[in-house]
Amino acid sequence: MVRDEELKTRWETLQQKLSKQFADGETLDLDAIIYLVGVQELGQLHRRFKKDHKLDLMHIAICKLLEPYGYYEFDYVDDDGWPHYKSLEKLPNLKAGEQSIMMKEALVAYFLEKNYIK
Repeated sequence: MVRDEELKTRWETLQQKLSKQFADGETLDLDAIIYLVGVQELGQLHRRFKKDHKLDLMHIAICKLLEPYGYYEFDYVDDDGWPHYKSLEKLPNLKAGEQSIMMKEALVAYFLEKNYIK
């Protein structure tokens, strides 16, 4: 129970901080924050992306976020600078709420590691 409360508090802190920095205080949802991680990992911060690239960015983020859990492993960076990952283990079949919790945990861990939140 304490772990759940800690995750909730850290998630809210992360969401508020990113929303203030990137959305003029309008609350960013889970997908938007995953997208931001993809942009960060690609390293092309000031570029505008088309819709299909936005999905690719979210894929990069999910791979990066789930890498510590053993689901993906970084493979290489292509000639355009896009990172590629290989799948190591099939993702578990989770309900939508469970997926959301898993991604929030991964995002909080990612931003803790980057010292963006405490």
